[in-house]
Amino acid sequence: MRWPKINTNDPLALQEFADFLQGCTEVMPHVKGLAILNDCEENHKLLRKLPEWIVRKWSRVVVEKLDTSGSYPDLACFTNFQSKEARIACNPIASPLLMNFRATNERSPKRAKALNTNTQTKSFAQEKQETNGSKPKSPCFMCKSEDHNITKCPTFAAKSIEDKKAFICENRLCFGFLRKGHMTKDCKRRHTCSICSCRHPTCLHDDRKQRPVEATTNSSTSTENHASLETHNVVSHASTQRSSATSSIVPVLVSSIQEPHREVLTYAILDTQSDSTFVLEDVLDKLNVDAQPVKLKLSTMTAIDTIISSKNVRGLQVRGLHSKDHIQLQQAYSRDFIPVDKSYVPTNETALLWPHLRHLADKLPLLLDCDVGLLIGYDCPAALTPLEVIIGDKNQPFAQRSKLGWSIIGSSNPHLDRQGSQSFVHRLTVKELPIPSTTDVLKALESDFTERTYEDKYVSQNDVHFIQFLSDNITQKKDGHYEMPLPFKGNSPPNLPNNKKLATVRLQCLKKKLKTNKKYYDQYKTFMEETISKGDAEPAPTTFAGETEWYLPHHGIYHPRKPDKLRVVFDCSAKFHGVSLNDTLLTGPDLINPMVGVLCRFRKEAVAIICDIERMFYQFSVTPESRNYLKFLWWGGGDLEKEPQEYRMAVHLFGAASSPGCANFGLKHLARQHKATYPLASTFIEKNFYVDDGLVSVPSVEEAKKLITESQELCKRGGLRLHKFNSNEEAALACLDPSERAATIEPLGLDPTPSERALGIQWSIKTDTFSFNSSLKDQPSTRRGCLSVIASLYDPLGFIAPFSLTGKRILQELCHRGIGWDDPLPEDMRPRWEEWINGLQRLKEVSIPRCYHRYDFHNIVRVELHHFSDASCVGYGACSYLRLKNDKDEVHCSLVLAKARVAPSKVTSIPRLELAAAVVSTKVSVMLKGELDIKIDEEVFWTDSKVVLGYINNDARRFHIFVANRVQMIRDNSDPIQWHYVDTAENPADHASRGLSASDLHSTNWLRGPKFLWESNLLLAPNAPSELLVGDPEVKTIQVFATEVKNYNDILSHLCQFSSWTKILKVVARIKRLGSKQRQHSEYVTVKEIEKAADEVIKIVQQQAFPEEMLQGKKDLPNSSSLFRLDPIWSEGLLCVGGRLNQSSLCHKVKHPVILPNSSHISKLIVSHFHAKTCHQRRGQTLMELRANGFWVIGGSKLVAKVIHTCVLCRKLRRPTERQQMAELPTERVEASAEDTA
Repeated sequence: MRWPKINTNDPLALQEFADFLQGCTEVMPHVKGLAILNDCEENHKLLRKLPEWIVRKWSRVVVEKLDTSGSYPDLACFTNFQSKEARIACNPIASPLLMNFRATNERSPKRAKALNTNTQTKSFAQEKQETNGSKPKSPCFMCKSEDHNITKCPTFAAKSIEDKKAFICENRLCFGFLRKGHMTKDCKRRHTCSICSCRHPTCLHDDRKQRPVEATTNSSTSTENHASLETHNVVSHASTQRSSATSSIVPVLVSSIQEPHREVLTYAILDTQSDSTFVLEDVLDKLNVDAQPVKLKLSTMTAIDTIISSKNVRGLQVRGLHSKDHIQLQQAYSRDFIPVDKSYVPTNETALLWPHLRHLADKLPLLLDCDVGLLIGYDCPAALTPLEVIIGDKNQPFAQRSKLGWSIIGSSNPHLDRQGSQSFVHRLTVKELPIPSTTDVLKALESDFTERTYEDKYVSQNDVHFIQFLSDNITQKKDGHYEMPLPFKGNSPPNLPNNKKLATVRLQCLKKKLKTNKKYYDQYKTFMEETISKGDAEPAPTTFAGETEWYLPHHGIYHPRKPDKLRVVFDCSAKFHGVSLNDTLLTGPDLINPMVGVLCRFRKEAVAIICDIERMFYQFSVTPESRNYLKFLWWGGGDLEKEPQEYRMAVHLFGAASSPGCANFGLKHLARQHKATYPLASTFIEKNFYVDDGLVSVPSVEEAKKLITESQELCKRGGLRLHKFNSNEEAALACLDPSERAATIEPLGLDPTPSERALGIQWSIKTDTFSFNSSLKDQPSTRRGCLSVIASLYDPLGFIAPFSLTGKRILQELCHRGIGWDDPLPEDMRPRWEEWINGLQRLKEVSIPRCYHRYDFHNIVRVELHHFSDASCVGYGACSYLRLKNDKDEVHCSLVLAKARVAPSKVTSIPRLELAAAVVSTKVSVMLKGELDIKIDEEVFWTDSKVVLGYINNDARRFHIFVANRVQMIRDNSDPIQWHYVDTAENPADHASRGLSASDLHSTNWLRGPKFLWESNLLLAPNAPSELLVGDPEVKTIQVFATEVKNYNDILSHLCQFSSWTKILKVVARIKRLGSKQRQHSEYVTVKEIEKAADEVIKIVQQQAFPEEMLQGKKDLPNSSSLFRLDPIWSEGLLCVGGRLNQSSLCHKVKHPVILPNSSHISKLIVSHFHAKTCHQRRGQTLMELRANGFWVIGGSKLVAKVIHTCVLCRKLRRPTERQQMAELPTERVEASAEDTA
């Protein structure tokens, strides 16, 4: 919910919220979706918008309701409570909130600068809102007379313009209405000057047209509950507006230190009297910086200590437009506006006006397209320091240069008359409409049909106000016509500016066209004279001062199919000063009957009738009070040389946003008023009219005559005229005058069969069939031409949906390839497009019977509705057939409605597309059951996808979001037993998903339906169980989470990180000191503490190693225990070895050593400790020392051997004696020597 949070002291906002809730409560019976507001969760969301004090009151109401009835209060109860609290809060006498209330829509002054800042911290309990006591209003603020107001005061009128303005500023009056309580720019009841027609009171008219200087006031913004607790005091001053002067304003580039590349162009005010820097919130949003909420106490010349909400931001930097040096802003506060006008910005034109500053013209830029988004105070002296100053003579402006650039301070024009000036503004805005992008075209082609169910009709609060307003104000005149005022958006008519100048300019343009086109002029003149002579328009009477006048420009248009008939349309969307008449009008709810529903009912019976209401909009009058908003200019008698005269429309006209809603409301109001007198005609007008076109079908000619007569009489009661009657039965029109019949249209070609158009569909009256006659203009073979041709096919019932799908596929492929709008089609696609274009000419051969059954098909006893759906890789669609059976056991089938859509560009599986097609079937089903007005005996849904049938019939598995949402929608609007399987060859929806040529529409089962529907006995086989495929990706995977609880000793894990038994004992001993009651301990750990620490560590080791034995306690251990052979005993909470040494004189720990596991890290540390204590003796001595100290390690011999084997010192001391390798034998010993010959 986007409703803003209501402040604590804002009674008016509380009342608006109560009115909104009241509207929701009233429309809840008519809007299905609003029932969710009765839920307690939705009520909690509404409570977040309310102040805390009212939430506490509502909590008491909820508790009382729960105690009495046991149920949570609904929306009606909450609305009554809210309305009561709002009335109490808005009571002018009893409410303390209203006395303290200050309007939040008042703006702060146009110019406010900070002077001094100090920071203080205080709680919200100490903060108090400023209060404005309401002052009694005097009829005249000048002379205090009660006979007149200030606009007619002679004393005030005798004053000069300057004195009048000074008086208005001193008394804080509005320049547009001369009342207190609001500013001029917020004034909604501006006076119009009777002299110059400008938007100001006549008493302020000045022949010199001096722009009034308006004093601005400051307003405080209410505090918010979620802001920071820190409050900063910021004192500022305000200066008056003077557009004839410039100030120290320079263009800068702002960025953050974190992202210096992201810069925002804005204007900065260099304010030497402000102790703080302010930045617009829009600038902060563009920079994407973090800000902390704070509260500011702002003081100005008009207000002191005004508490406002703001944000504190740090890390900003700024540089000049032509500089690369950045200046850091240590701290800045955010504001939603900085009160300064861009007319204060000095430009190069300002420098050229003064001789001593002309050389600076090239250093000052033109006026840039950006707002003033930064105010730099003297907390940033680097930005304010003047580096160079150029001064002039007395009262001349001076220029100064800072690091951010040049600026000019002082008067901006040496030739300006200080007493007044005359300004002319010429504004021309040209906007080029963008070409639709490829994405837009694809979105239109591929978007799914609306997900909203047919029953859901959403009504806004404005729609409720529209209906209630017209119901209370509609009246019937003496001539029978209904009269209704213009439904404006507010509670009172708007105060629009006088736009006669705009209407005059537009009239002069029209005059040029009328003079150059004789035929256009004659038809235009005839239309206007006819409008005035029939009383649809009247000469405008003289208006009085203060009355609103709005002039409507007008122009003529031709209907494409009626080139000789001109219709004048009044341009109610023409804007003047940013507003148009249509901006102020309510459009109302959609009261027009759905076109598809009207066409479907038009096919029910054998005799068809169509008619039209003559000039429907002009038959409903506008009340005289609203006619001044419908003024226009025209030449009396059509003489273009005369001065144009003022007229005003007396009826609801073409071009007004409210006219369709008002005309349809009046038509339905007429039908409801005379429902008892003319029941047939009342139903016909209320349900079978689309705007001003009526279409209906009846079983016989006699009923047709009766309906025609009743309808004409009923319409005459409301001043309406039904004409242009036509029917497929000539006898039904015998009761009509020839002037009230429609002129038949002779179609082009050799077939002289008369034809008529029924809501745009060509209806051949003689054959009573629908046909398509596409008269195409020469379109180029480009993407633009393709889109134009495809969009020109009008087929609301989907008779040629398969043929249209083929053309849409071609356009989709062009978009995928990125072909330009005016590029020629690729060579490989040109034959396909030309073949499809040729098929448009063959569409003339396609004819669809208007009536659902033959004329000789009587006494229908059974009606069935069959829906088929299918999808392929290129598209998906659905089609619905009406199966009728009479008392002779004859069967007739007819296509009712079809839809086809191309497959989306995003890769989508075939089962998903099949499911989307099934959703379309259910939507069509809901629509047809509500619009056909036929009792349906049975409804069947067909699909050739067994996967979809498995999804629909599944109750046990859960699907992913896409499938789950659509399956739920199908099950909400149909029953799973209604869904059946059909073979693809017999499924007519297969054509809607793949496409057909024009010649194949009649040769296939598309228009007639499958053959099995024509059988007299249609046997629906029971649905075979459709199992989901194993590994279907649409089925959610079931995950089972098992939780295993283990006792984990965290202390032992920490002790295992030690590498010395001695260190462990010392650490544990000191830890135990923390829990002892003894306050003082010795510096060293005592022997007793060491012993206790050893017992604690061993106990932890035994609890982890022998959990079952520790739980047994002193009970006998079972034989299966690993400690059973040691005959363990309990000694001081430890498991010790038993044995037979109780009679021995040995110490206790030697007789009963504690048991340790061999896998524990603590056991290894103990063995290593005593191995080192024995000076690294071998296994026997180490094991003996271990047992002598009271430790029995299970498998201790192996553990000792392992420790000795890994002991570095032992390996070093016991390594074998090194043997030196002998050198190589000398040569003499290895070589053979000669024999001794001596």
